[in-house]
Amino acid sequence: MTKTLFIPLAVSALAFTATAGAAEDETFSFDFYGKLNLSLQSSDDGDGSEGELVSNASRVGIKGGAQLNSYIEAIYQLEWQVDVDDLGGSDNLSPRNQYVGLRGNFGEITMGRRDTVLKTLQGNIDLFSDYEGDIKAIFAGENRTKNTVSYYSPGFNEFRVAASYILSEDDMVDDGVSLAVTYGDDDLKRTNFYLGAAMDSEVQGYDSERFVASTRFEKTVVGLMYQQQERVDGTAEADGYVVSAKHPVGNFTYKVQYQMMDFTDGDENSIAAGVDYKLGKNTKVFGWYTGRDLDNIDVEQRYFAIGLEHKF
Repeated sequence: MTKTLFIPLAVSALAFTATAGAAEDETFSFDFYGKLNLSLQSSDDGDGSEGELVSNASRVGIKGGAQLNSYIEAIYQLEWQVDVDDLGGSDNLSPRNQYVGLRGNFGEITMGRRDTVLKTLQGNIDLFSDYEGDIKAIFAGENRTKNTVSYYSPGFNEFRVAASYILSEDDMVDDGVSLAVTYGDDDLKRTNFYLGAAMDSEVQGYDSERFVASTRFEKTVVGLMYQQQERVDGTAEADGYVVSAKHPVGNFTYKVQYQMMDFTDGDENSIAAGVDYKLGKNTKVFGWYTGRDLDNIDVEQRYFAIGLEHKF
């Protein structure tokens, strides 16, 4: 029923908002942005360590929109990942979030390639996103899907709902649905707590349920995540959790994170610890260590890196 109703409702909302009134003068916005993040890394995938220079999801993008009338704004984003170390030519760029949509007091509707709402639910809990300690190394559900219609509601007393509908374009594969509900602000600026729950159905071959919570104890921020997952054919059933904490001291921010996923044939776990040093508003140097133990394939992996990040 959810899959049957989602697209007609989304199309109806788009049609209603698009005809709510024509704008006499459109106000355009345009923002060119990016992030360069490189590290000198020692990597041991289980068969000996080697040094390498790594581009950690460096990116460039354009986002903005146009105020169509007093009720509706057209929005867009075009973002690419840039490998500023190894890959050149046509392999240098790969697509990230790329979509167009409408925003108003009804919320936000977009169409294109976008992170699923289950992925965005974790907010700032994953302190080592884009590094070897990223939760995607162990957890399913970190998906950025094409052919996606997304909806984000406005806030109702800090509660919000969101949905992603992923068209498979394959008669042999069901369309996917990702649903989420959240309470609070994941930056913990407006609220003392951030809570959320989400589920994926038929998304990238998995069914998953994810629950998150984060709060602040004075300056220390603590995050928790629990997830159940299995393949759509009922195999590879697993459950696990993530716990993370960060604490600022002057220009330093100390971070630690542990994650574990329990499979029927063994556990996969990872521990990461690191520190960031802020050189300026948009620039930092960092160092981190990540160790992964993969019992199901009897492999131990170890990584250490120091690097530099600059945002613009």
